[in-house]
Amino acid sequence: MNFQELINAVNINPISNDILQQMTLLFKYKIDQSLSLFISEEYQSLFVLEHKIWQILSQDWSNHPRYLDFFQTFALFNKQIIFEQETISLDIKTSLLIPENIDLINNIFEQIEQDTDDNNLLITIASLWFDNLSFFVQEYPSIGHIPVIIHINECIANKFILSENFQFYLRQLQQPQLLPLIFSAKQLFYVKTCTLSLSACFSINSNKHHYISGQVLKNIGHDYLKIIQIQSFTVDLWNKEILACIAHLIGFMRLFLWCGSGKELKFKDLFPTEKILCAYIQDLIRIIDYKPYYNCIMAQWHNDETILIDSILLSLMNIIELQNINWFFRSITQLPDILLTLAETSKYYRIYLCAYGILGEVLTDEHLKALKITDNIRDFFFTMLEEAWYDPSKEYKNIPVAYFLRGNIHKLNLS
Repeated sequence: MNFQELINAVNINPISNDILQQMTLLFKYKIDQSLSLFISEEYQSLFVLEHKIWQILSQDWSNHPRYLDFFQTFALFNKQIIFEQETISLDIKTSLLIPENIDLINNIFEQIEQDTDDNNLLITIASLWFDNLSFFVQEYPSIGHIPVIIHINECIANKFILSENFQFYLRQLQQPQLLPLIFSAKQLFYVKTCTLSLSACFSINSNKHHYISGQVLKNIGHDYLKIIQIQSFTVDLWNKEILACIAHLIGFMRLFLWCGSGKELKFKDLFPTEKILCAYIQDLIRIIDYKPYYNCIMAQWHNDETILIDSILLSLMNIIELQNINWFFRSITQLPDILLTLAETSKYYRIYLCAYGILGEVLTDEHLKALKITDNIRDFFFTMLEEAWYDPSKEYKNIPVAYFLRGNIHKLNLS
């Protein structure tokens, strides 16, 4: 069968094993090939399939394992589309990846809420699709203003983040020794997928969620700090599920605190005393001191190790900007070595940007000179400036060239 014939066969319910296998093999092959050529040749058929998937997820359908391989492969294919920066236009990506209407979304959320099987395959697959939407918004912030994306995040805030289930799952994460069995598909949807989605939304639509500000800290603030404190001592025992939960919780809380108005009040509510704040800083540094994660950092923001390190460094940078607490950072003797290693080895621009930025903020001039990193910082700075200067948008990774000309690395908007 050619691709068009395979797409036509998808309309037959249930989809046969043979069709699923053929499509899975096709997309596994295309992931490693030229995406732009495939999309240009098969755009209309691919458009039909993309929107058919949203319809399938929104309806009652067979919870059968044979679907899983295809959906996982197709989700990875879509993720490749999102992060392909050069050859696929934003308009094409948007037309393929954004669901057509909010009714589809409402039906999916209703199924997840009402399902008594916490490991229903629908929840696993829907999580992949919503995760991809979050990555899409992260890469292209303008997407966050599309009405269906706004609706998704309003539903997530009200139905899931502020729910008793969310608090229950957070309490589970406070166990010092977590068993793999506690990580159901529904728990991961709540703690990973929902926080990732709202995090992407907070950075661009923070004022639209002002009404949940007080409730978030009241409902989960204490539990959040307890989780980070307990799990920071067990990083070497984390499996992929706890890594994902911690990474996205930290990112969610950071963006909740620092995006929009009232950041000083929110910060004071979460950290009422300097002692609590210092303990939190120490917990975060304890996590990023786990060096096996360094080898997993990627050049793009799409795996949990990269998100974890990035979110922690951004959190530390935000704390430095808001609080006069450099004295405490200077008391952590291993911190310069941690930051220097990350700055020199990380493939992701924001990680080495933050690492150098924190070093420049918390260390004295004498200490910086002793580290002998000024040449590295200078070369790094001018590389970014050059790329921003020659880019048509006059930006480097959404950072305006004017910031580099003023030399304010530590004041860059890194949300």
